[in-house]
Formats: sequence, C-alpha cells, structure tokens
Amino acid sequence: MTTGATTLDRSQEVLLGVFGRPRLTLVRGEGCYVYDADGGRHLDLLGGIAVSSLGHGHPALVEAVSRAARELVHVSNFFVTPDQVRLGERLLQLSDAPSGSRVFLCNSGTEAIEAVVKLSRRTGRTRIVAAEGAFHGRTTGALALTHKEAYRAPFEPLVGDVTFVPYDDVDALRAAVDDTVAAVVLEPIQGEAGVIPASTDYLRAAREATTAAGALLVLDEIQTGVGRTGTWFAHQAHGVRPDVMTLAKGLAGGVPIGAVVTFGERVSGLLGPGQHGTTFGGNPLACAAALAVLGTIEEDDLLEQVKTTGEHLVAAVEGLQHPLVRDVRGAGLLRAIALTRDVSAQVTAALEARGPIVNPVRPDAVRLAPPLVLTTDEVDEFVADLSVVLDGIVASEGGNP
Repeated sequence: MTTGATTLDRSQEVLLGVFGRPRLTLVRGEGCYVYDADGGRHLDLLGGIAVSSLGHGHPALVEAVSRAARELVHVSNFFVTPDQVRLGERLLQLSDAPSGSRVFLCNSGTEAIEAVVKLSRRTGRTRIVAAEGAFHGRTTGALALTHKEAYRAPFEPLVGDVTFVPYDDVDALRAAVDDTVAAVVLEPIQGEAGVIPASTDYLRAAREATTAAGALLVLDEIQTGVGRTGTWFAHQAHGVRPDVMTLAKGLAGGVPIGAVVTFGERVSGLLGPGQHGTTFGGNPLACAAALAVLGTIEEDDLLEQVKTTGEHLVAAVEGLQHPLVRDVRGAGLLRAIALTRDVSAQVTAALEARGPIVNPVRPDAVRLAPPLVLTTDEVDEFVADLSVVLDGIVASEGGNP
C-alpha cells in the first residue's frame, strides 16, 4: 500500500466522515502545483475552491505569516492591532465604500453570512429573499439561505423566513421583494450551482427593488471576490453597489478569514456593541496574510493577468471544438467547462490521473478556480491533458476520438 493510501485509510479512522473519502493525500505545494504523498505532481486548478489566490508557498504570503507568527498571533477583541485596522481600511478603499462604511472581520464565509442574518434582523423585518441554486454556507443560519435540498433536509426546520426565487429572473425577483423583506442575498456568480453568472440587468434590478422596498441588498462575494473574476469584486463590473458584501475564501490566500463590509452609516449602525462577536476574527496572523494577498494582487497586476489568462482558457478549451464540450462560462478565473453529457466525474478522475485537479461541480460541468497567478503556459498544459482525456472517454464509448 502506498504512503498516500495509508494516510487516507488512517483519515477514515480518526476524522469525522462529513467529506467522504478524500481523493489524494497532499503534502506540499509550489506555485500552481501540489504534490501528493506518493510523488505525484498536480496542476492545481481548484485552488482549495477559490482560496489559494497566490498559489502555494508564495514568498509574500510566507513572509507575512512568518512575521505575524514571530510578533503576535492572537489578541482578544478587547484590543485592536495595526494590521487589523490596515485591512479594514484597505477593504473599504477597494470596495469604494462611502463615508460611514465599516468592516467586520471573522473566520469564514459561513460566519460572514451568519453576521448578515443577524444584521438583517436589526431592520425590524425577518424575511430574506435568496436564489434557487444558491450556496451560502453550512452553519444553520447560512444553510437557511442555501437552496440545495440535500443540504437542508437533514436539519430542518431551519431558522428564519426565507423565500427562494429563480436565479437571474428579474420579474420573479421584483415580485418577491416588498416591504416585508429585510434583505435580498445573491451571489454575482453562483459557484456551487455550476458557475452561473448573473446578468447586469438582474443585479441592477435587485438594487432597484431593494432600494424601493427599504430592504438590504447583500452580495455574497465569498467565492467571486478579491480579484477572482478580474475585478476586485465581481459586482463592480456591473456598476452595482450593495448595502452589504461578504468575503472569505481567497482573501488571505489559505489562512482562514471572513469579512463583512457594510456600506454607509445607516447599514453600519444596525449592529452595535455586544450584539455580535467572534473569538478569532481579525487576528493578527490572518490580517497580515490578507494584506499580503491584496498587496501582491495590486503590485503584480494580477487583475489584468486574471482577465488575460481567463480569456486564454476559454479560447483554448472552446478551440478544441470537442463534441464533449458545450462551452465555457464564468468570468476571470472562476470558470466551468460545460459538457454535452454527464461525464464530469470521469473527466475529473482521468485528469487527476494525468495531473490536473478540477472539480465536478455538476454532472455536466467541471469547475476551475485556480490560483490567480496561473499562467497561459499552464493553461495550455491543462488543455493538452483535457484533450487527451476527452478523446479517451469518447473512444471508450466506441466513438472515434
């Protein structure tokens, strides 16, 4: 038995089995590659599900985390640290937040959504509108906004009064939003649903409807934020400003963090002292990591690289003109390769055997959310493997590759 298989077996003996059996045992990473326990080298096109913004072992992130570990890893929320303040200032600047805006730092995306649920209650209303296909997290409050029945059913009844409407359907959204609604919570691109982008018309209609009803517009940028789509935050490409934005995943390049940005004094004043909190949120180590990620994205012009590499990916995959490829959707480096048949699991397994790591997000779609430092040469390496894999699936079914 290999070293990796032994570790996988041991994991099943000691770790709660909520994730099923893992696919590999990974031991280290470098740039856009990770290495398994048996010496295999894999192009990481999942990036910890849109988390490893700078790839693996990036010098700026290593230095920032090392410095924080030497100086100060944690303080309680009775105190503040310089990096915590710097990070809050930077997020407000990048999000073009108006005067009176504020930042709440926490530890994860689902924790950020939990803060949103509490914030919405302070409006005096209880009803929340979310979208069919939405994924906002697995804790009980966030799960109430998550649409997938398989996630929800074992834990119902869930908290809150949530109405689900079809995603990217302007008329359905407008019909659901009235003066009983506390908040509308939407993803600019639905990641877990298969990388489904919202239209500009939809997001602008959400802004208009919530403003008219006196409700909050909350944009969940946990997966799409921090440069993932080629702008700092995905909503910026649509000319829409939310009342609240949630962040996590790629913000600190793999160090756990989450954030809630409240836009303007009215929204920022909804939660006061003693009404919310977190033990580890905003700790010096996570803040140092986040500042390193944001600084590197800006200094290395990664927003432009994300756009260029993402466009190259689309052109290269669609250029295969393969009968198993329908199209490539998404933005920047959050993409899904839509397939003409339900073979995403086969594609994923065959790619992993050759090297690349991807995610079968739907039976007919493969998700890619690689490090923002991915190059066009690495894209070409992936597309060459993809071509071989797709041909192999066709040939195995008796067709001509």
